[in-house]
Amino acid sequence: MNDHPTRRRVIAFAAAIAAATALTLPFGAAVAAEKQVATVVKIGGIPWFNAMEEGIAKAAKAYGVDAWMIGPTQADAAQQVRAVEDLIARKVDVIAVVPNDATALEPVFKRAQDAGIVVLTHESPDQKNHDWDIELTTVAGFGEQHMDALAEAMGEEGEYIVFVGSLTVPLHNAWADAAIAHQKAKYPKMKLVGERFGVAESLDDSVRTAQDQLRANPNLKGILAFGSQGPIGAARVVEDRELIGKVAVVGPFSPGQGAKYIKDGSISEGFIWNPMLAGEVIVYVGKMLADGQQPTDGMDVPGLGPVSVDKDKKLILGQKLQPINKETIDELVALGL
Repeated sequence: MNDHPTRRRVIAFAAAIAAATALTLPFGAAVAAEKQVATVVKIGGIPWFNAMEEGIAKAAKAYGVDAWMIGPTQADAAQQVRAVEDLIARKVDVIAVVPNDATALEPVFKRAQDAGIVVLTHESPDQKNHDWDIELTTVAGFGEQHMDALAEAMGEEGEYIVFVGSLTVPLHNAWADAAIAHQKAKYPKMKLVGERFGVAESLDDSVRTAQDQLRANPNLKGILAFGSQGPIGAARVVEDRELIGKVAVVGPFSPGQGAKYIKDGSISEGFIWNPMLAGEVIVYVGKMLADGQQPTDGMDVPGLGPVSVDKDKKLILGQKLQPINKETIDELVALGL
């Protein structure tokens, strides 16, 4: 496995799947003893998932696993379903997915399980037809911490809007639910305007929506964006319109992509788990499950530390949040995030 060329998924998705097969088959005899862990992410070619791919490659080498990542060219549920179908046909040991649409994946996950394949998810704690979900933070803690940062930046009053990756991404919407509930309980002078917008995995859609909402809501003081492109798109609009200090932008994003906006103040703050670490954890847990071992409460996961394991919810939960602000940005960028 270690002799394989880098499997970068930034070409057309169908070609990416074909390329993966072509790369794997000639080495079949050499890697037969290695467990295969394939990860299907929301979209390829963006910094967040590029970092995750680096973590997957690092862990593959460390743990002796044949592991790789597939990323569609658009955040599209149908493309993820096709990728999982292809991996079922290839009889891999573990399929890990960061879902775009949890419900759309349920039937194909069931087919994978029926074929004896372990199904892992990440960022989908309420997923059906999977074996385990892996999270690096609690839902409530993530949402509430972002709302606290937005409230501080807004002076705890005024109108705000919320972006999510899409209206069918369970975790983004759960974070938004937690953040909004926290605002209503703790910051009564703040007001949510309109419904949440499912645009934050697209830079262009985030830019357009921020522009539209600023025109429609001249008193808007904050944008809370869950989805790696949302804060970047919103910040670009805030900067272009010279609204730094007047409209606060808060949300998780890749530090390397957003460093400019943190430094000029068009993004106030964000919090992330390290996507590189998430990739490493997916491979570690995937190999463990493929080897027939089951997670236990309090077990130590390299890089993550002790985790809580809820067997009823099929949830492996760590807590490793990293603030992104003016004090931390240079260090995070230096790490390649």
